[in-house]
Amino acid sequence: MKQKVMGGLQKFSKAMFVPVLILPIAGILIAIGNIFTNAALIEKVPFLDNPITMGFGSILSSSLLPVLTNLGLIFCVGIALGLAEKKKAEAAFTGVLGYLVFIFAMNKFMELRGILADPESLRGTGQSLVLGVQILDMGVFLGIILGVIVALVHNKWIDTNFNNAFQIYGGARFVFIVLIPIIVLLAIGFTFIWPVIQSGINSLGGVIQNSGNFGIFLYGMLERLLIPTGLHHLIYTPFLYTSLGGTAEIGGQVFEGARNIYFAEIADPNVSVLAPSVIWDARGISKMFGLIGACLAMYQTAKPENKMKVKAILIPAAFTSFIAGVTEPIEFSFMFVSPILFVIHSVLSGLSMVVLNVFGSRAIGPNGFIDFLLYNIPLGVEKTKWPIFIIVGLVFFVLYYVIFRFLITKLNLKTIGREEATEETKLYSKKDYQEKQTTTDKGVEDLSPVIVDGLGGAENIVSIDNCYTRLRLILKEPELVDESLLKNETLAKGVITNGESVHVVYGLNVPTIRENLEKYVGHTERIEE
Repeated sequence: MKQKVMGGLQKFSKAMFVPVLILPIAGILIAIGNIFTNAALIEKVPFLDNPITMGFGSILSSSLLPVLTNLGLIFCVGIALGLAEKKKAEAAFTGVLGYLVFIFAMNKFMELRGILADPESLRGTGQSLVLGVQILDMGVFLGIILGVIVALVHNKWIDTNFNNAFQIYGGARFVFIVLIPIIVLLAIGFTFIWPVIQSGINSLGGVIQNSGNFGIFLYGMLERLLIPTGLHHLIYTPFLYTSLGGTAEIGGQVFEGARNIYFAEIADPNVSVLAPSVIWDARGISKMFGLIGACLAMYQTAKPENKMKVKAILIPAAFTSFIAGVTEPIEFSFMFVSPILFVIHSVLSGLSMVVLNVFGSRAIGPNGFIDFLLYNIPLGVEKTKWPIFIIVGLVFFVLYYVIFRFLITKLNLKTIGREEATEETKLYSKKDYQEKQTTTDKGVEDLSPVIVDGLGGAENIVSIDNCYTRLRLILKEPELVDESLLKNETLAKGVITNGESVHVVYGLNVPTIRENLEKYVGHTERIEE
């Protein structure tokens, strides 16, 4: 039962990536639009003071803000797509239909009950306009709930077929037929249930926010500590996109969640001070600075004969963490061989967020230095206090370096480059690494046979998927996994086994690895059956 629950949560966590990874793109483009309309910047750069660039920036920001105000639909489609085991496009399309059925069904039932509030003054009523339809304000939770339900019904009934005149009602059409009564009843039920749930959510958010720095510390620590399980996305996502992360009225519209509020604020020239809730998205200190100090400590404590090999591995990993915020290649280098370091890393990550809050910084860099530049610099020092972020980052670089180096040497931890000669872990020379990296970047299909061998053969693979950095697999016999083969011959950064669910960490090139692996073992439909 525990394995089934964990497996289900991991699938859900992976599915959350579909909508979540799209949203930063909208945020970056809103920030770019803000560059062309920022009054303080225009004063310093006179050539920006013209109707063409200002108009372009205004249109860019305005056109993307609706993405933030329609997160329910985005999450519904994304989660249905991510959880669907086959025919994902049909699942996504059914998600759109189901979402429309729900909001109109709820609106009509609320009208029949006579509980629709005055549409001109919805603030504080617990109701909102969704795609122009007045319903209970369920926010992103509506999309998450409907996405899961659509996926469950889709997976169960998508293969249903009929003969003769009824055959046109099979497949995705039958899924929709089954969904209609479920969604209508759900819409009716939630008119009674959701106000109670919403009250509980608001209370929980209040408890966390009123916990002050302890709440921030706990949040930041858990967001790192749960990485081995793949469930860390379930920690930060509610704070970024639901009322748990705060609520603010900006430009006449109500926004929920730290990141939504941030994006809305940077697009509004009338906002002079960013909301305190932004701190929930200030998770970049450990990525941009802390783990770089950890890499330096691991390099300097490596055996002299291994330092060139360690450098070849850690430099690309450190660069990726700093620029793009992808930390798993570094974290998996010490997570299992020296778990105490990972606990320390999680504690320091939470502590860094507390320090930022204490000094009033509202700068964010959730996905590395590129995000940091695009989100914060155009807004200026007054709004974000971004220099504090840099200073705190440098302090934590030193802390990570000193603590990691002390623990590695004092406890003789077997971090990268310190393994015994008899151990299976293999370190590559710079030449070996570059050759393997070239293979990984340009010809990943060459790795597929080795990956399949490391996974116990093609017949052992039930399903193949991926998230941001991990190849996510369901295997018939996970005990057949050859971890050393995957690490040594395919440059996997780590292998996590939890029941039938196996995660192999590769980094940003994992989508290409997944595609080529699917081609190698056969068609996706065959694997997923």
